[in-house]
Amino acid sequence: MDEIRPNSGAQAHGLVPLFPPGLQAIYGECRRLYPDQANPLQVTAIVKYWLGGPDPLDYISMYRNMGCAAQDVQEHWHYVSFGLSDLYGDNRVHEPLFPPRFTGTDGPSGFGFELTFRLKREVGETAPPTWPAELMQGLARYVFQSENTFCSGDHVSWHSPLDNSESRIQHMLLTEDPQMHPIQTPFGTVSFLQIVGVCAEELQASQQWNGQGILELMRGIKVAGGPWLITDMRRGETIFEIDPHLQQERVDQGIETEGSNLSGVSAKCVWDDLSRPPDDEEDSRSICIGSQPRRLSNKDTEQIRETLRKGLEFNSKAALPPISSQKQNHDRAQSRKDSLESESSAAIVPHELVRTRQLESVHLKFNQESGTLLPLCLRGRLLHGRHFTYKSINGDTAITFVSTGVEGAFATEEHPYAAHGPWLQILLTEEFVEQMLGDLHELGSRDESKLPKEYSWPEKKLKISILPDSVFDNPLQ
Repeated sequence: MDEIRPNSGAQAHGLVPLFPPGLQAIYGECRRLYPDQANPLQVTAIVKYWLGGPDPLDYISMYRNMGCAAQDVQEHWHYVSFGLSDLYGDNRVHEPLFPPRFTGTDGPSGFGFELTFRLKREVGETAPPTWPAELMQGLARYVFQSENTFCSGDHVSWHSPLDNSESRIQHMLLTEDPQMHPIQTPFGTVSFLQIVGVCAEELQASQQWNGQGILELMRGIKVAGGPWLITDMRRGETIFEIDPHLQQERVDQGIETEGSNLSGVSAKCVWDDLSRPPDDEEDSRSICIGSQPRRLSNKDTEQIRETLRKGLEFNSKAALPPISSQKQNHDRAQSRKDSLESESSAAIVPHELVRTRQLESVHLKFNQESGTLLPLCLRGRLLHGRHFTYKSINGDTAITFVSTGVEGAFATEEHPYAAHGPWLQILLTEEFVEQMLGDLHELGSRDESKLPKEYSWPEKKLKISILPDSVFDNPLQ
C-alpha cells in the first residue's frame, strides 16, 4: 500500500547525515532538472520491500515539466522511480553476487536503472495522477521476481489500458529518458529508462521490426509523443492511422531488409518428445501438460539470457553460447535468487548439464498470444539467419528456433531437434520456414473461439498446437 506525501526538503538536499547515498545521487539528477521543485509530491511505499512490503520501489517522485517550446514539447508530468538501483548499499534489497562480478563502482547499481514516465498534463490539472506509480511498481515487481532487466527498445505486453480506462494505450515500449543522464553512484552506475505508452498495433509493429524504429516514428508525430515521447492516454489513433504510409514505407520495408531484433519472449509454452512413450522413465524432455515439470537449471537459464542479449545486438552475428562443462557451472558466480535451480531439480535430471539428446519427433504447444508470434519468429528472425526463444513464464522450459546460420547451436541439419535438459532447440531450413509461413498465415487472428488449432508436418515429424490459456493455467483439469 502506498501513500502520497511531499518529499522532505532536508532529505532532498542531503542535509540528513543518514540519508542513503544512492538516493542522494538520484535526487541530485532530479534537482538538476527541477531546481525549483525541491519538494515534489511522492508516492511512498508504507511498508518497504526490504521489510516485507509488496512494492519494490521505495518512492516515485512526480514533477511538473513545462516542456520545451523550441522543440514543440508540451507540458506534462514527469515520474521518476527510486528502488531498482541500489539506494542503500547495505544489502537490504540488492544482495551482491558471490564472488562479485565487479569491483568498486565499475558495474551497475542494483539492476542498473530506474524507470521514468512522462504523462500529458490535461487542461486544469493541478496535481499529477497517481496511477503511473502503480504501473511502475508492477514493472518493478516483474524485474525483482524474474531478475530480467529492461533495455532501451524493449516492449511490455500489458493487454489493459495503462490507467484502467477505455484507452487504446494498452502496452509499453522503453527508451532512454531524453533529459535524465546516466549517473555514477557510490554503488555503481544508474541509467533512466522511460516508459512510453503505445497501442496494440504499435506494439505488434515493434515486435515484427524493432522497438527503436517505432519509437523514432513516434518522435516525429506530436500527438503520438513527439521528441520527448510523452504519453497521451486520450490518443485515439495509432501512428499508422495518423500516417498510413508509415506501415508500408517504413515498417514493412524495415522488416524486409533488417528483420526483427526481438530475439525472444516470455511465453506460455510446453514441448513434448514424441519419440518416446510418455511413461518412459529415461525421457528427459522438458515438460508435458499434466506431468511434473522439470525446471531449467540456473546454467541453462543464464545461457538463454545470454542468447537473448546477443540477439538484441543490432546487426551482430547470430550466435548461441556453447554448452560448458559441469565444473564450469559450479565455478560460475551464483545469483542471489537461484529460484530456477534446486537440489530437487538436480536429483530429477542429474546428467542434464553434460548430456544433449537428439529427438526424432516433437510436439510444440503455445497459447494464442505466443502462437501469433510464430510468423515473426520465422519471417523476422530465421529468414535473416537469426534465432528466437520462447521461455516459459514458469521458468520450467524453453524452446529456441534456430536457422542454419546460427553458430553454437546443438541442433543440426542432421539432427534438427535436440534437447539439453528442458531446453529444446529446433533447426529449420529456409525452405521449411517458407513452407511453415504459408501454413501458419492465419495465426494473425486472435479469435480464441477457434481454438485449439493444430498444424502438422508429418514428413518433418513436427506438430504445433495453439491452445487456450486455460490449458496452461489449469494443466491438471
